[in-house]
Amino acid sequence: MPALRALIANTVFFANMVVWMIVCSPTLFLPDRYARKYMRAWARSTLWLLRVTAGMNWEIRGLENIPKEGCLIAAKHQSTWETFALLPYLDKPIYILKKELIDLPLFGWYARRAGMIPVERSRHASALLAMTRAAKESVAEGGHLIIFPEGTRRPVGAPPDYKSGTTHLYKQLGVPIVPAALNSGLFWPRRQFRRHAGTIVISFLPPIAAGEDPKAVRGQLQEVIEAETQALVDEALAVRNPPPLPSVQP
Repeated sequence: MPALRALIANTVFFANMVVWMIVCSPTLFLPDRYARKYMRAWARSTLWLLRVTAGMNWEIRGLENIPKEGCLIAAKHQSTWETFALLPYLDKPIYILKKELIDLPLFGWYARRAGMIPVERSRHASALLAMTRAAKESVAEGGHLIIFPEGTRRPVGAPPDYKSGTTHLYKQLGVPIVPAALNSGLFWPRRQFRRHAGTIVISFLPPIAAGEDPKAVRGQLQEVIEAETQALVDEALAVRNPPPLPSVQP
């Protein structure tokens, strides 16, 4: 049954994405706010379908900690879930994502139209410059920039690996940064077919004010995100019939 449930959940997830992309393709020729509106609606439908097919519920904590004006949101990254689940809860969500996703047919077209910021990691310094320029424009327009400080999905329990790109943006943009912790890797493990029933929780923590020392902020981010993430994982594992703890892989 778990394998069948995972098969149904995965099939429905991708089928739903394709249908939305085809039906809403006219929004690609409209102002960017329409593309963002479509993506929010798609994210809501995906969350609902995951609840129906896989028993995956969700809970959002600490939304009051997100400023109304432009800011950075530095989120823990454990699964695919957080790459879309935040869309319905932010006024102007802008993900900073790897360029390979922007280059995908259909999905990449919508992401570019909605103002998502690509990073071509192989170009290093020039990629950082381009990302910073685009991020400044988005923040000036009130964008909530979502970035994953570790750069890629990390399995539950893996040692933290926070990069310098997040605090570079923090310094250059001069805006608050909101740490965000989650436990999504318990229910949607990276690079695995399995899906587990339960409640994914993401917790937005109090923002760090603009203008602090970037080096100190990098350490503070890691400390508060990792501590809250562990608390959320422990909370999920304490409930009856918790999902199995994924093995830690490099």
